[in-house]
Amino acid sequence: MTIGHLIEGRNAAIVTCRTDTLVSQAAALLAERRIGAMPVMDGDSIAGIFSERDVIYELRETGAAALSMRVAEVMTAPAVTVEPQTSVLAALSLMTRRRIRHLPVVENGTMIGFVSIGDLVKHRIDQIEAEAEAMRTYIQTA
Repeated sequence: MTIGHLIEGRNAAIVTCRTDTLVSQAAALLAERRIGAMPVMDGDSIAGIFSERDVIYELRETGAAALSMRVAEVMTAPAVTVEPQTSVLAALSLMTRRRIRHLPVVENGTMIGFVSIGDLVKHRIDQIEAEAEAMRTYIQTA
């Protein structure tokens, strides 16, 4: 299964912010939407990823002044991305190696999706459960 197949049919808009967004505004958006991260856009290009971790790390370094900084100053950059042809297992492996939880899906330089580790793990669990059910059915009918 590929990432492209996994995101196929999603019609929800991807929550993003711009590089010049204040950290306080971006953090409020994360909280409002109950999400852990979002792509940071510089025009039509992905400049990085802004996550809860970025907020925490910057608060540790600079204190409350972090909230007045621009997202570009605290985001994780460059963004690690995948293409629609990437397999779910390859994406999970990449996330594990890089210790990240979100991946923009990019095709021909344009972001077409955004997946979390939760999306990928859910898919794998569903796949494993389907395989187990198929085995049970096979054994019962053999």
